[in-house]
Amino acid sequence: MTDCTRRELVAGLAGSLVLGALPRRGTADARGAAGPLDAALLEALGSSGLIYVSPLRTDGSESRCHGEVWFLWLDGGAHVVVSRDSWKARATYRGLDRARIWVGDLGVIRKARSKLPTAPRFDARARSVRDPGVIRAALEAYGRKYPAEWGKWKPRFEKGLADGSRLLLRYDPV
Repeated sequence: MTDCTRRELVAGLAGSLVLGALPRRGTADARGAAGPLDAALLEALGSSGLIYVSPLRTDGSESRCHGEVWFLWLDGGAHVVVSRDSWKARATYRGLDRARIWVGDLGVIRKARSKLPTAPRFDARARSVRDPGVIRAALEAYGRKYPAEWGKWKPRFEKGLADGSRLLLRYDPV
């Protein structure tokens, strides 16, 4: 555990108890989260439709690439479906598996950039998910979380994940 005051510890535990008592909303269930995430961040993960991702360079600084994306919070990690050619996928292939994640619907990135410094955030490590059971569960969860858009995106996600033109990336908090 990181250094924290007793008050912060008690507040975090109280927040965890509150979150544990909340009914599940879609698939953004934050109860599986581990370690570095505080109650406010877990709440944001449970209610937000978007996250913003930036790969981190080897020196820990943010890359110039930032982007908003649909996500699922499953089993303590943020899951996103991306194009195999996207900068998120390319960064992971090049070994730049560390990323900074901001949580909340702040609008398109060019307008949201100024809001990122005050948005809930965490650093994460990315990896590609290939387990068919996890992919199937993620697709079902996307349908529940984004029902209005899912009719359009479901075939694209399914086809892309099947033919390899899309990937499911998982970002685990560090």
